[in-house]
Amino acid sequence: MQHHQILIPDAPSAEAFTDATAAVDRLTSLYTEAVEFLRTHFTAAMAKEAPDSRIRAFYPEVRFTTSSYAQVDTRLSFGHVSAPGTYASTITRPDLFRNYLIQQVGLLIKNHGQPVYIGPSETPIPVHFAMASDSGITVPQQGAADFTLRDVFDVPDLSTTNDDIVNGTYAPTDGVGPLAPFTAQRVDYSLARLAHYTATDPDHFQCHVLFTNYQFYVSEFEEYARLQLRDPNSGYTSFVSTGNQEITDPDAPILASAKLPQMPTYHLKRADGSGITLVNIGVGPSNAKTATDHIAVLRPHAWLMVGHCAGLRNTQELGDFVLAHAYLREDHVLDDDLPVWIPIPALAEIQIALESAVAQVTQLEGYELKRVMRTGTVATIDNRNWELRDQSGPVQRLSQSRAIALDMESATIAANGYRFRVPYGTLLCVSDKPLHGELKLPGMASDFYKSQVSRHLMIGIRAMEQLRGMPLERIHSRKLRSFDETAFL
Repeated sequence: MQHHQILIPDAPSAEAFTDATAAVDRLTSLYTEAVEFLRTHFTAAMAKEAPDSRIRAFYPEVRFTTSSYAQVDTRLSFGHVSAPGTYASTITRPDLFRNYLIQQVGLLIKNHGQPVYIGPSETPIPVHFAMASDSGITVPQQGAADFTLRDVFDVPDLSTTNDDIVNGTYAPTDGVGPLAPFTAQRVDYSLARLAHYTATDPDHFQCHVLFTNYQFYVSEFEEYARLQLRDPNSGYTSFVSTGNQEITDPDAPILASAKLPQMPTYHLKRADGSGITLVNIGVGPSNAKTATDHIAVLRPHAWLMVGHCAGLRNTQELGDFVLAHAYLREDHVLDDDLPVWIPIPALAEIQIALESAVAQVTQLEGYELKRVMRTGTVATIDNRNWELRDQSGPVQRLSQSRAIALDMESATIAANGYRFRVPYGTLLCVSDKPLHGELKLPGMASDFYKSQVSRHLMIGIRAMEQLRGMPLERIHSRKLRSFDETAFL
């Protein structure tokens, strides 16, 4: 079937705005109208015969132009462009990103004294993404409908779904630079993947994300959440479990899922989205990359790894904490996106928050804190059974790197935080000492180890609560920004 006519919705021309809220309101109306147009025609096409016109609607966009080289406040790591020119970004789900968009657009207008222009872009909305937020509509796979889907509707396009902007490889073909780190299609893709992998909707995700590789933390997190819901002054409003089960009553039951998703995720929510999300990514750098690839589009204020690790020093005990200040990257999943020669720096704000939280929870200070915590290099590998190989080479390499702990996720999470400009940190708990005869076997956990594990999650939570009270400009360090950076965080 060939279509010589393209049916598109009526849309206003781009309009200038100097008020960020009004600009985001226009983004919302344009997006809503475009999605409703696609839904109406898609539903009709599935119920009747295929339309004789191609059906197309477009993402809205934010566009900004400045001709001045005038420097803005040099302390700011975001909220401005670095050189004169025209910049634009397509936008999806402005309802979900409303607060973020108002903040970022507002900073751009304020810092440059120029309006932003809101109007339709030239990027079509794939029908799959337009239907994603409506559980009552399913887009059929190729061949299941009475017509060829892509002959009538637009489908996802990988050319606008990649990470070339954040990877620093984006080369504008029309002279227009990017305003945001992700295109609308890239964001839509990750929103769909998040719902699939975590069994919770993206709307529930909070600004502070904890990653773990140990299921024990889930029950601890739920227990903590129920305590917070009992306290009317805690600021927390609800707890969300897999399957989007949301409770506000601290005694409400949560049904066990018949089948856990690949990365079970739980959310302790606050009204402004500044609560805490816990993701059990399981074991391995591939899962760690997958989770962070998609959560990054939500622009969290920080993510931390609070998992288990192998202690590499004989002076460590099971249950000791490891605060990573450097990473030996042998996970290999990010080598093409972020070469291993790129250093992953420790972020002072995160390090201070984590060390302070350890002191607060353990009630140890100063030199005494060294009894339960070491700071040093964490090695991340992609081979869970590394102990089964000849150890002469690996042990020498670990020693030369000054590594104090080994795991399979931390460097991946930190490296992707660096790549996506999301503040990151790592606090691990020693669960075995394979180089010193203490393998991870049943019955080897001491009382000290058990008590420390119960404290570990609380330390991560306390660190996040400290970061929540810190100005956004301080958390999002300039050291995470490249030479030619997007204005949006």
